[in-house]
Amino acid sequence: MSALLTEQARADLAATLPDWTLEKAGTAIARTLKFKNFNEAWGFMTRVALLAEKLDHHPDWSNVWNTVRIELTSHDSGGLTARDVRMAAAIDALLA
Repeated sequence: MSALLTEQARADLAATLPDWTLEKAGTAIARTLKFKNFNEAWGFMTRVALLAEKLDHHPDWSNVWNTVRIELTSHDSGGLTARDVRMAAAIDALLA
């Protein structure tokens, strides 16, 4: 189990992960992405799935046609941890 992020660390996420928003009273971060079509969205989800397996940290997510919504939280810790931040940064790197 990982330590929860402090209130200051959660506030600092706006600078380090600008495309992610705090959700669920600061216990999760989320990002919504739009792609050209379903094929691109599904391909992205496949890359994230492989990354999630490698990092052993799996997102809550949904896909509707060209839109993918990702939510990260550390369920075993009861909120946001450094694992979520690492996963979000790794997801962002897939898009770079």
